[in-house]
Amino acid sequence: MSTPERDWDAATYDRVSAPQQEWAREQLGRLRLRGDEVVLDAGCGSGRVTALLVEMLPDGRVYAVDVAPSMVEHTRAALGGRVTAYCQDLTELSLPEPVDAIFSNATFHWISDHGLLFRRLFETLRPGGRLVAQCGGAGNIDAFRVLADEVATTGEFARYFEGWKGPWNYAGAEATAERLREAGFVEVETWLEPRPTLLEDPRPFVQTVCLVRHLDRLPPELHGRFLDAVLERAGVPLLLDYVRLNMVASRPVE
Repeated sequence: MSTPERDWDAATYDRVSAPQQEWAREQLGRLRLRGDEVVLDAGCGSGRVTALLVEMLPDGRVYAVDVAPSMVEHTRAALGGRVTAYCQDLTELSLPEPVDAIFSNATFHWISDHGLLFRRLFETLRPGGRLVAQCGGAGNIDAFRVLADEVATTGEFARYFEGWKGPWNYAGAEATAERLREAGFVEVETWLEPRPTLLEDPRPFVQTVCLVRHLDRLPPELHGRFLDAVLERAGVPLLLDYVRLNMVASRPVE
């Protein structure tokens, strides 16, 4: 089940997530679609990337799943009957039918149990189906996260972060390949890819993407001051040291 602290500002995310959309476009060709398949967008976000899948499947169907209610609502509003969208946790994924392919972009690092996640995705794929995914990997925005956590332990913010551990799961390529194989996948390929990203206007991006779970911990009146403190330390323009974890795998033909 989804919970309020896992929701997002879908409208702002849709507006500022150009880096995520660029990464997704680069991944879509790895799906090798004919155009008549049933495809799952696992972690559909605001629906921008889902729309690209719809265009690639003139004779197919697209399921869009996200744990955040606002993201699912935004996707439904943007794409209407062109997709079937569900608000679900991917570790509890349940679709009306198996799918031919699963695509995911910038999502899996928000899920703590990758073993369970990969088992659910494997069960959702038809035999011979293909998984193509990218998410944050080992080392992802390390410098910025350290800086933000340092701010969180100071002054008026500190009491809200006592005992807090961030929700991110930035896994390595070898560990991910092992978990995919343990879930039953074959033809597994995983690799890390540095993608440094320069933000000329970082405030709306880091507020909506990088610091969204930090801000969940704080009362609204402290949001602005926390952002100011982090960005003062980080400087503008801001270079985020993104590292992407790529994965391609298949369910064996039975």
